[in-house]
Amino acid sequence: MKASRIHGLTLALLAIFYFSTSSSADDVIRSAKSGPWSAAATWQGGQVPAAGAKVLIRPGHTVIYDVASQAAIRTVQIGGTLSFARDRDTLLNVGILRMAPGETFSEEGFDCEAHLPKLAAGQTRPALEIGTAEEPIPAGKKATIRLVYCEGHNSESCPALVCCVGRMDLHGAPLVNTWTKLDKGAKAGDTAITTLGSVGDWRVGDQIIITATTRQNKIKKTFEPTLRGGSVQTEERLITAVEGNKLRLDMPLAFDHTAEGDYRADVANLSRNVVIESADPTKARGHTMYHADSGGSISYAEFRRLGKENVLGRYSMHFHLVGDTMRGSSVVGASIWDSGNRWITIHGTNYLVVRDCVGYQSVGHGFFLEDGTEVFNFLDHNLAVQAYIGKTLPKQVLPYDKNDGSGFWWANSHNTFTRNTAAECDEYGYFFQATKTADFDPVLDVQQPDGSLAQVDIRTLPFVRFEDNESHCQRRHSLNLGGGAPFGPPNVAGVGPDPNHPFIVRGTKLWNVHWGINPISPSVLIDSMLIHNAEYGVWRPEYKDHYYRGLSFSDVPEKNYYAFASGKPNDENQFPETSKLRDDQPPITVVTFVGSLKDGKRLIRGTVSDNGVVTGVAVNGKAAEAVRGNFAEWEIELPLAAADKKITVLATDAAGNVEPRPHVVLLP
Repeated sequence: MKASRIHGLTLALLAIFYFSTSSSADDVIRSAKSGPWSAAATWQGGQVPAAGAKVLIRPGHTVIYDVASQAAIRTVQIGGTLSFARDRDTLLNVGILRMAPGETFSEEGFDCEAHLPKLAAGQTRPALEIGTAEEPIPAGKKATIRLVYCEGHNSESCPALVCCVGRMDLHGAPLVNTWTKLDKGAKAGDTAITTLGSVGDWRVGDQIIITATTRQNKIKKTFEPTLRGGSVQTEERLITAVEGNKLRLDMPLAFDHTAEGDYRADVANLSRNVVIESADPTKARGHTMYHADSGGSISYAEFRRLGKENVLGRYSMHFHLVGDTMRGSSVVGASIWDSGNRWITIHGTNYLVVRDCVGYQSVGHGFFLEDGTEVFNFLDHNLAVQAYIGKTLPKQVLPYDKNDGSGFWWANSHNTFTRNTAAECDEYGYFFQATKTADFDPVLDVQQPDGSLAQVDIRTLPFVRFEDNESHCQRRHSLNLGGGAPFGPPNVAGVGPDPNHPFIVRGTKLWNVHWGINPISPSVLIDSMLIHNAEYGVWRPEYKDHYYRGLSFSDVPEKNYYAFASGKPNDENQFPETSKLRDDQPPITVVTFVGSLKDGKRLIRGTVSDNGVVTGVAVNGKAAEAVRGNFAEWEIELPLAAADKKITVLATDAAGNVEPRPHVVLLP
């Protein structure tokens, strides 16, 4: 039995136990009708839920949460809709907040896939709605969920925010840029910085970080101490004034931060006006999860001090064994920081879009694809700062993963990684690791473009796209493709993509690092890579069908350009013409936004990724317009009648590949 299936079975058995412990009917406060949370008439018995209450919002009822209460509600189960008011500040302190169809109340059921509830025909999906994509919580108002541990709850699973076959939409006020770069270098003692990108919508009081541009703890005989307990130069500050692209800070900077040419510090805003947080992270941290067949998206929300350290499956943000059931969901502009267990975990999940997010301080890997089956996901323009060395988690699916602090970590490369930056992580900026061991077979059931499953050795799958990524101030590796101790065979044994479907790594910047790139996998094409200020450039490469073009070294010892190399790479003049590589993979499309019907039209937005050139996106047969190169983002104002109930989107590439499984969106 595959390791991932064993993991799922374990959770399923736990769920059977959990569901057997439902509360009695007489101690649960149930909604009587739709209405404000604060109105006695909304609740059966005329009793507004107070501290310690167990609450059920019944199917068909919409309750508007309209208070900012310090009282901790023990459990809220949503069978209908809980919608947060947009015209005031709100605060909900709660032990368990759970969406699940029906009226059977349970304080457990965290691992709900064993008895996954089903929606009855015509039944509305239960929903938590804190703003919508069209109408987010407006700037100047704040909505907070504070996860509180309550006595008697399972401390390994609670407090928790869980979506089981429901819809969870969390949408804060949008920002033009969630993170950008320094325009001018900043010196120790400075009390203001200037940014490259627009920060006019950042606010006084927002918490920001300015990333390090000088790596710490140069490696000699030991890798310790880790960043978690050692010296770092990423700095946290509060904004005291916003003057165009100049930000004034509450305290002087302690370190210099570079902004020269290609090499610049990152500046990120951690503050959002929709917040999910732990009430007492020293006692019991909360965590969040989407299960299969759920819905909803997250934009411009802040997840802080979440994630249970050393506990499997209890992450700050977790998409758990979703498969392709949430195609169309996205996480955009989120801030995830001070996490005890990763930032975003994509587990057994496909077609998820993660864009413009900021991850800061995580125990273990940060942006993490968990079990090696994940494909067709988009990780675009995310910032990963200070992923710390953690411990191997109990009963984790991939036994060889040391959880040792990678900004981005994955075991299946058939995903999209574009425009991301990793900075000041303990071990790696980016790490692809897929290994055959005595207790793990890398041949897994992997979804194909047509929706079928096929047994595939995950080590052999190429990137959909890996382009314009950056890594700096890593204590160890910037980019590791297939490495990890022991080095070389039998760890790799020549298993990887074939020469017709190679790893193509385009437009990469690796600077102020110990090791630049560690390319162990066979069939690697590096097209334009800057390695600057590194102890080693290309480290321990296994030259099997490797081609490097536009590889530039600066401030790297010449003897270490290619260190501990077995042979030589192919001559640059032999670099394959990528247009002549075998392109038999179709583009991958996700619709990320469908607007309301206005004047007979709907605004529709989405994203596409392909290993080559995308020639077009058709929405109900009409051409969409690219708003970023190669249709990486596109939109269309689509004429529709009120009776139209379906949108069908597919893309085509220059090789003539047409998406065999369009993204179909059913309209309400």
